[in-house]
This record gives sequence, structure tokens and C-alpha cells, in this order.
Amino acid sequence: MSNSVEEFNAYRAKMNDKILADNNKIIKRIFNLDTNAFSEGVLDKKTKELLGLVASLVLRCDDCVKYHLETSHKEGLSKDQVAEAMSIATLVGGTIVIPHLRRAYEYWEILETSR
Repeated sequence: MSNSVEEFNAYRAKMNDKILADNNKIIKRIFNLDTNAFSEGVLDKKTKELLGLVASLVLRCDDCVKYHLETSHKEGLSKDQVAEAMSIATLVGGTIVIPHLRRAYEYWEILETSR
């Protein structure tokens, strides 16, 4: 796996561990809610990841975009499926999303080359 993907995942895991070690009930519940919201349900995981990706792009959260791109990749979504979802995000979010879209395309390329 690419070094930038490994670095992102290592940092995310390290900081999540630190955050959760504080034993803040509200934060733990938010983390739990997030985990459960993206599990299989009436909507499949792939659809939920695309929804998360679109929301993350519109909200301009690069870390969130990376997370949802990686999970989408692991779930077997194609570049075309991800690109179509990101086009909807750009439409909804407007041109301010374009810099985040660039970084998303770059990260997807990293994920594809690290197979």
C-alpha cells in the first residue's frame, strides 16, 4: 500500500485511540453511531459509502473524503461509480469543491496503484 495511505491510516488510528482513551461518553457514542450508520442495512455498504463520500466532499473534509474513498475501494466500487458520485457532490457543493475533488482523484489513483 502507498506510503501516503499508510501514513493517513496510522495517524487516524493513533489519534482515534487517544481521543477514545479520554473516555468521553459523548464522543464514544458519536464514534459508535458513525460505525453503525455505515454498516449493512436497508442500504448496502457501497451505497452508504458513496453517500458519505458525497457529503464529505460537499462539506470539504479531506480526511473524510480519504476515508470514504478507501472504504469504497475496499468495497469494490469502480472508478466510474466513485467519479459519478463525486460529480454529484461537485454539482451540489459548487466550484468550491473542485480543490477537494482534485485531491480525491489523486488519492483514488494512489489507492488503485497500491493494489
